[in-house]
Amino acid sequence: MLRALAVDDERPSLEELLYLLNADPRIGSAEGAGDATEALRRINRALESGPDGPDAIDVVFLDIQMPGLDGLDLARLLTGFARPPLVVFVTAHEDFAVQAFDLKAVDYVLKPVRKERLAEAVRRAAAQRGTAAPEPAPRIPVHEPDPDHIAVELGGVTRFVAVDDITHVEAQGDYARLHTDRGSHLVRIPLSTLEERWRSRGFVRIHRRHLVALRHIGELRLDAGTVSVLIGTEELQVSRRHARELRDLLMRRTTG
Repeated sequence: MLRALAVDDERPSLEELLYLLNADPRIGSAEGAGDATEALRRINRALESGPDGPDAIDVVFLDIQMPGLDGLDLARLLTGFARPPLVVFVTAHEDFAVQAFDLKAVDYVLKPVRKERLAEAVRRAAAQRGTAAPEPAPRIPVHEPDPDHIAVELGGVTRFVAVDDITHVEAQGDYARLHTDRGSHLVRIPLSTLEERWRSRGFVRIHRRHLVALRHIGELRLDAGTVSVLIGTEELQVSRRHARELRDLLMRRTTG
């Protein structure tokens, strides 16, 4: 049975999260804290109690944007402890996923929180704490079963994005952000892996941070010795080492 601490500065969100946690049979107890400072005091008490003590906490369900010390700040502080509780981020913002997983978060749950999605986060926490057998279920498959699509996860829902719809890819550490005309998706795959996988599909590296689909390049711009490409309304810089190869590829593509 997991002992949980939920942290959120918005009282309705905190009460809803506590209600859902207490309804999960794997949660033995769930407490609430209205800000990160209050949560840190409670976690310090838990660490002083020890992992088997009466005040122990196994997992913290943590909002990110809070006044004063925010959720990411608190998670960074916890990494300095010898045996910190597990962390599951619960937030309305997708943009902090890279930082969250760099801090070894167990999961990243988007608001509004669905019961099924929170249950999956609890399952992962239970597996890491050894209170349940872990089930192998990677967030993003290493080998895509369908070469024409890539699986992305958002709020517990897995979607399959057509590779042909991807205009360009941006490196974000060990992650990559896939850009389409309808939005972007974050996947835990290095840019170098996607470069190798999609080279035959017309994707080319133009910068250490960017991989682009040749078919989506609208313009190639030369200005005072710098090279850039226009994809939709977004202009991306081309590094010197990739400029010649890109020009040659575009010329071959247009001349057949």
